[in-house]
Amino acid sequence: MRSPNPFRNVKLVTMHLLRPWLLLIAAASILKAQDNQEPEDPFGLNDQPGIAAADRSTAEIAATTRGSLVVVTQKGRDGQTAGTGSGFVLSKDGLIATCAHVIGESRPVIIRFEDGEEHEVTAIHAWDRTLDLAILKIDAKGLTPLALAKPESIKQGADVIAMGNPQGLEFSVVRGVVSGLREIDSQSLIQIAIPIEPGNSGGPLLDTGGKVHGLLNMKSAITDNLGFAIPVSSLLRLLEKPNTVPMNKWLTIGQLNPARWKTLMGARWRQRAGRISVVQPGNGFGGRSLCINQRELPPMPYEVAVEIKLDDEAGAAGLIFESNGGDKHYGFYPSAGNMRLTRFEGPDVLSWTILEQVSTKAYRPGEWNRIRVRVEEKKITGFVNGEKVLESGDSVLRGGKAGLAKFRSTEAEFKRFETGTEITPDTAPRETIAKLQAHIEKLAGNPGDANAVAGLAGNAELSRSLLQGKIKELATKLKELEAAAARVHRRSIQQRLIGEMDKEEKSNLVTCALLLAKHDNPDLDMAAYHEEIDRMAGELALRVTDDAPVKDKVAAIAGYLFEDNGYHGSRADYYNRSNSYLNEVIDDREGIPITLSILFIELAGRLNTELKGIGLPGHFVVCYEEEEKRIVIDAFERGKPLTTEEANNIIRSYGGTGTISDYPPSGKRAIIQRMIYNLKGISIEEKDFDSALGYVDLLLAIDPDDAQEHLSRALLHLQNGKAEKAKADLEWLFEKKPDGIHLGRLRELYNRL
Repeated sequence: MRSPNPFRNVKLVTMHLLRPWLLLIAAASILKAQDNQEPEDPFGLNDQPGIAAADRSTAEIAATTRGSLVVVTQKGRDGQTAGTGSGFVLSKDGLIATCAHVIGESRPVIIRFEDGEEHEVTAIHAWDRTLDLAILKIDAKGLTPLALAKPESIKQGADVIAMGNPQGLEFSVVRGVVSGLREIDSQSLIQIAIPIEPGNSGGPLLDTGGKVHGLLNMKSAITDNLGFAIPVSSLLRLLEKPNTVPMNKWLTIGQLNPARWKTLMGARWRQRAGRISVVQPGNGFGGRSLCINQRELPPMPYEVAVEIKLDDEAGAAGLIFESNGGDKHYGFYPSAGNMRLTRFEGPDVLSWTILEQVSTKAYRPGEWNRIRVRVEEKKITGFVNGEKVLESGDSVLRGGKAGLAKFRSTEAEFKRFETGTEITPDTAPRETIAKLQAHIEKLAGNPGDANAVAGLAGNAELSRSLLQGKIKELATKLKELEAAAARVHRRSIQQRLIGEMDKEEKSNLVTCALLLAKHDNPDLDMAAYHEEIDRMAGELALRVTDDAPVKDKVAAIAGYLFEDNGYHGSRADYYNRSNSYLNEVIDDREGIPITLSILFIELAGRLNTELKGIGLPGHFVVCYEEEEKRIVIDAFERGKPLTTEEANNIIRSYGGTGTISDYPPSGKRAIIQRMIYNLKGISIEEKDFDSALGYVDLLLAIDPDDAQEHLSRALLHLQNGKAEKAKADLEWLFEKKPDGIHLGRLRELYNRL
């Protein structure tokens, strides 16, 4: 009789990946023990150089094992990510260990390494649902595998380490102990006192020498600090007798019918709801991939047609015909907004000939387009949405099959692929289209118009296509209106900010800083933050008398902000835009030198004490005069008074020249300009060029003669593909001839636009 199971009433939860939020990952590395400590290795798994298997800290193991960590992504029935899990490298030639539930069944699987490199799984090398183990194969060489521990060498009470991404937090590490070795439902498991969460499943359980003793796969639903791992002995048994399944046999969901379609040159072709889709670059030259229809074409003349939609019009995908089943074929397809007819006679560009390339208004970017070719003995004619767009007398290739092609990183969808002696016309009569469009206009004005719906229902397929066009038109107008609303708001902020700054030293620094924040955040309630600063000043006034020395008031402000209320300099997230928005600095009590300095200056002012800001290279400080001596305060360093040498060191550390005495106090206008420069720099670094343009416009509203900002605006317009707007700023520079700008090079740039 089997002994009673003490865990019969403990509910176990497998960390499966059937929901997108269960993001799983794990980490491991190769670890080489002393020669006399190496376990038997009949599979050549541990033949890589590595680190001696002496006890090491958790930090050391975490740092050295990341390179062998992979993310395992499973695709669902809709082609979207259904779950993400973890695994680790088993061999240098591409074997990956994980849990079977991580990969699902009949699902495409992608492996991603820490450096972002991705691989498609080419085969399920071995798998066992009962053991919940899977070994995957990818086409990769020179990988760094983990060292596997000798089976059953782990003991109760041993220290162990797990790495993974609990709740999607990648490369997390946790340390615990082995609580016991259990038999649960006839399966050997390692019980561990580690808080396993979704994201650990499939990851390795490591000892303090970095060797793998198991794969994490279950947690208790009753207690957080109880988990289980599949022992490495089960993994080795699976390796001894692999039951390899190639991916073309593993995959069933979305697979093309091989009796109808043959794919060549990689990429991922799928079929669903009557549509064929393709993603990922092919492995042919230029990312070419083919999907050849296996039907025999009718005798010439014949026609081939399909409807196609591209994810990005910079890409290329479309029809092929007269294909020899390999590198030779014609292609008729949209490419970078043009329609192209190409003869392909080999594997590279030297054997490709572009026969015709035309730009046509018949092609509708971003929409479904019906493309069709008519092939005759001495002529090829191309049509787009029923309109003839090109004709070629090329007849080099004759005799073959037709199908689909894609190039580069294009993602495309195809539907209604047809071949025949003469295909039904691509478009309905103009009178029919006109009637349907009249109904659509009625619906645009009144979506509840039942008569319009009834009028469209009689020709549903064409109506749907025309409705999609109207939806796109309305969406474009909506975006244009949203952009106009943003321009109206920002123009209003510009006017208010300039009006406030024109008051010079009588301007309100807090108002200016809050207007800058409202420039990006229209819903900001500025009055609430004025009230908050007044409240803070009121509390401070109770701590220090009005006639107290300035240094006492400064100390009181520092204590109030940094000790009592938790304000601090932003170090881990310094370049976050929130640090430049005074309202968010107050909300989060975190900021950069200039925004913390503004708070310091304003609170001092409400205590009848004048502090000035000083813009040093790379840093901003405040100061006051005492007995003809300048006292410098660093608000970023919790209001610390700086010695002259410390202030000079700041200047030198950022490549500045001179000493603190060479830097005069900054006026309020200069402070706000510096804040805008900060935001502009951050947005350019983030490649948010539209935001950067908004900041440049603001800077030019403050100082219309700032030549550097005219140059910045020209370059940003060029980055956004708006050459005419760039020319206006370049022409301003040519007229003003400012110092410090190489006008000759700008003239060369201008002449190329």
